[in-house]
Amino acid sequence: MINREPAKFYLVDGDALPEVFIRVTQARELLDTGQAQTVAEAAERVGISRSAYYKYKNAIMPFQNIAGGRIVTFQIMLRHQMGVLSELLGVFAETGANILTINQGIPTNGAAPVTVTADMAAMDESAEGLLAKLEAIDGVIKAAVAAG
Repeated sequence: MINREPAKFYLVDGDALPEVFIRVTQARELLDTGQAQTVAEAAERVGISRSAYYKYKNAIMPFQNIAGGRIVTFQIMLRHQMGVLSELLGVFAETGANILTINQGIPTNGAAPVTVTADMAAMDESAEGLLAKLEAIDGVIKAAVAAG
């Protein structure tokens, strides 16, 4: 059995990284979003070789600054009535929040729990301001920031 040292991770400013690392993350994004169909296509579009992509693809990934408040999870309790969820999602859209995940539970006793995680990077609104707008919706029983 080989004793291997645990992996070490570093948080590094992107400007200090060799360009190949940035391009590998760009190629991965092209593949993940369907903008490129193959590794060869993605690598060519960002200006790296396929071998460079394969060499570094598992060694580098962009840092998602969840702690910085860009990604926020809301827990909301909705009355079980037509149109409430639609209105709720409309508020996210109006404020410029990009919904990453949404999970709605089955209504019980006339209410349904909803969890929404949103990227707020493009918003002028604060999480607190968005929360106030969500709470003002007729049919929202309770809304809170769960994480972010």
